[in-house]
Amino acid sequence: MRQHDYDVIVVGGGTAGAVVARRLVDDERRVCVIEAGPSDVGDQRVLQLSRWLDLLGGELDFDYGTVEQPHGNSHIRHARARVLGGCSSHNTMISLRPMPGDFDAWVAAGAKGWSPADMQPYGERLLNRFQPVDDVHHNPLCDAFVSSCGTALGVPLVTDFNAAPFVEGAGYLPVGYDPASGVRSSSSVSYLHGVLDRDNLTMLLETRAVRLETDEGRTTGVRVRSSTTGGEYTVPLAPGGTVVLAAGAVDTPRLLLLSGIGPAGELDGLGIEPVVDLPGVGENLLDHPEALVLWEASRPVPEPSVMQSDAGLFVRRDTEETAPDLMFHLYMIPFTVNTERLGYPVPEHGFGMTPNIPRPRSVGRLSLTSASPDDKPALDFRYLSDPGGYDARTLVDGVRIAREVAATAPFRDWIAREIAPGPDVVDDADLEQFVRRSHHTVYHPAGTCRMGADDDRLAVVTPDLRLRGVDGVMVADASIFPTMPTVNPMIAVFMIGERAADLVKGV
Repeated sequence: MRQHDYDVIVVGGGTAGAVVARRLVDDERRVCVIEAGPSDVGDQRVLQLSRWLDLLGGELDFDYGTVEQPHGNSHIRHARARVLGGCSSHNTMISLRPMPGDFDAWVAAGAKGWSPADMQPYGERLLNRFQPVDDVHHNPLCDAFVSSCGTALGVPLVTDFNAAPFVEGAGYLPVGYDPASGVRSSSSVSYLHGVLDRDNLTMLLETRAVRLETDEGRTTGVRVRSSTTGGEYTVPLAPGGTVVLAAGAVDTPRLLLLSGIGPAGELDGLGIEPVVDLPGVGENLLDHPEALVLWEASRPVPEPSVMQSDAGLFVRRDTEETAPDLMFHLYMIPFTVNTERLGYPVPEHGFGMTPNIPRPRSVGRLSLTSASPDDKPALDFRYLSDPGGYDARTLVDGVRIAREVAATAPFRDWIAREIAPGPDVVDDADLEQFVRRSHHTVYHPAGTCRMGADDDRLAVVTPDLRLRGVDGVMVADASIFPTMPTVNPMIAVFMIGERAADLVKGV
């Protein structure tokens, strides 16, 4: 570690953190990045997008569990990346630009200055490479799926979901990758790899932040622990500097709570001295739940594939909506992590459609289980618990729509039989029981440090991303979402990183 204070300390070298670090290094700030995982440089397990499934539950995954879910699946494991680049080094790299209505919803929730017009410039300056799945990676199963979606549902066939806002459609998804090499265009690859030798950048890898250090209402540094030696020390912040928390929607609120910043009564009960009574920390836990319709294939599933989920479908059930209210991934593998537990067979050759809820109404919370930074937090998503039953009804509708596509040629010709939920499961009550027992996650936790207006007592950060109650701290990751974006949130998080860097610079 260099023997000087830092102008900026970025906690988390992930999806947004790498973006923040690069932009501030370019601005000649003295930047320190604290990343709990190792580097991804040269690690083909991480760099090769097609290998993303191998990372789930492995040594580069924090692998957080879910507490008992009375209305949903209690067996879900939430993959959270432990590697430079964060979840952009760990996911499918599905790269959908946020829909204008998503930012409008943030403004309506008190995030002044986050309108579609305000955010458009940040989307345009991203360094990542995004494009629809390249022609060289098209395959007959995906082609058949897209064609049958158009015939069965009357939705348009879309060549580029990022070309313009859409309300419905089927097509190959936009992905952040290099088609020639198969390397993902993660935040680390796109933003950090080229500047790792800069004199004003310090990378503390395999180093965990365990506490924010504060003095009289201002942060003075970050207490860290080396994963290799177990030793602890403080990374100092220069006077007037900024700590940017970008550890993600699980570990950013977890760090705040361990630092005494959160609901005072709850902290007291854990033996943590409250520094700032901030009741919203850990509240508003959001996610995209997904169901599954699984089929046995009539023949081996073809290659090539970018990441086994190359094509997608968006449906608008409510024609008064300005955005889709159901999304489907086509998984070209038998994604049986939940159905096998319920006794469904695993086909040698299989694939499935995974309907998910773009704007779920169930809201949960995150809390600590102890005062120790070694103990994982409790994640209570409260899946499918919304009082009106919208979330469960959406997944049931998704199963029915998937069956419509499956009954339509040419996709129908790839199917030998339906395995789950099974052809005998047909009425609403039985389908609802199935989705509640077997639903999964799209791995999109968000919202736990949401931004909002001054009069919102549960808002954790202001619209300029400043942490309430402690000077010199900003939050820049998916935890700031007031509401869940309709589409996969990765590009939104990249844009948050770009904006956070501007806010640090005072632009």
